[in-house]
Amino acid sequence: MKLTSLALLTVAMTFGVNAADAPKELNLGILGGQNATQQIGDNQCVKDFFDKELNVDTKMRNSSDYSGVIQGLLGNKIDMVLSMSPASYASVYLQNPKAVDIVGIVVDDKDGSQGYHSVVIVKADSPYKKLEDLKGKSFGMADPDSTSGFLMPNQAFKKEFGGTVDDKYNNTFSSVTFSGGHEQDILGVLNGQFEGAVTWTSLIGDYDKGYTSGAFGRMMRMDQPDLMKKIRIIWQSPLIPNGPILVSNNLPADFKQKLVAAIKKLDKEDHSCFIKAVGGAQHIGPATVADYQNIIDMKRDLMKGSRG
Repeated sequence: MKLTSLALLTVAMTFGVNAADAPKELNLGILGGQNATQQIGDNQCVKDFFDKELNVDTKMRNSSDYSGVIQGLLGNKIDMVLSMSPASYASVYLQNPKAVDIVGIVVDDKDGSQGYHSVVIVKADSPYKKLEDLKGKSFGMADPDSTSGFLMPNQAFKKEFGGTVDDKYNNTFSSVTFSGGHEQDILGVLNGQFEGAVTWTSLIGDYDKGYTSGAFGRMMRMDQPDLMKKIRIIWQSPLIPNGPILVSNNLPADFKQKLVAAIKKLDKEDHSCFIKAVGGAQHIGPATVADYQNIIDMKRDLMKGSRG
C-alpha cells in the first residue's frame, strides 16, 4: 500500500513539475519597420488564437527594428516569429545555430512560389527609368538586418558600382540612409526624402493591388489605396527565399511541440488570420536550414567585411 501511494505521489509530482514548466506567457516577435498600430492589429487574431489554444497570455513584442527581434530570440525573450526576415534568421543562426528551430516557410497560395524580390522604387512622375539614373541622388535602405531592404541590394550595388554602403557605393548616390523599415522607405520616396529606395514584394499577381504579398499591400490597406499609381519599380533582385517561421529552442520540449502544432493549426483553421500576420496570401510549407544557406553565407561575408 505504501509503495502504491509513493508511486502515485511520484506521478503526481512529475505531472506537477511539467505543468509548472509550461509557460504562462508566450512572446510573439514582430519585425519592425512598419506602422506599429497596424502590426498590433494584424496580429491581434494571432494572440486570441494562441491564448485559447495553449492557455497562455500571448505578448506581442513588436520591435522598432529587426535587431530587437534577433536579440530577443538569442536572449530568450521571444518564443516565436511567424514572419522572419531571412537575413535576420541568418544573424541568429550565425551567433547561435541552436537558438531556434524552423517550423516552415511561407508558400504562395496561388502559385506555390516560395520567394520574393527586393525592388527599387521611384516616384511615378520622376524621370528615373533604371538604376544608373539615380547617380548623384538620395537613396533609402530599410534596415541593416533586412534581406530585401539591405542584404540583396547591397550585394548587387557593390557588384555594379563598387565600394560599400559606407562610401555610398563609390559615391554613386549622394546619400544612402537607413530609414528603419520598408514603410519608411516607401514614404521617403513619396515625400521626396529619397529619389529611390528599396522594399519587398512577391511580384506575383495584380500590380494595381500591390501583388499577392509584400510592403505595398500592407500600405494600401492602411492609408495609401492609390500607392501603385504613385510609384514605379525600376530594379528587381533575384528571388529571395520567403522568411522562415521560427520557434525558440529554449522552450520546454512538450510545450514547444504543442506550439508548433498550434502554428500549423492557425494556418489551417484560421487562414485569414495567418494571412494578415504574414503579410500575404500564403500557407506553411516544409523548410530546413539548407533553404537559407545562401543567405547565411552572404550574411557571414557581410559580417566579416564589417569587422575588416
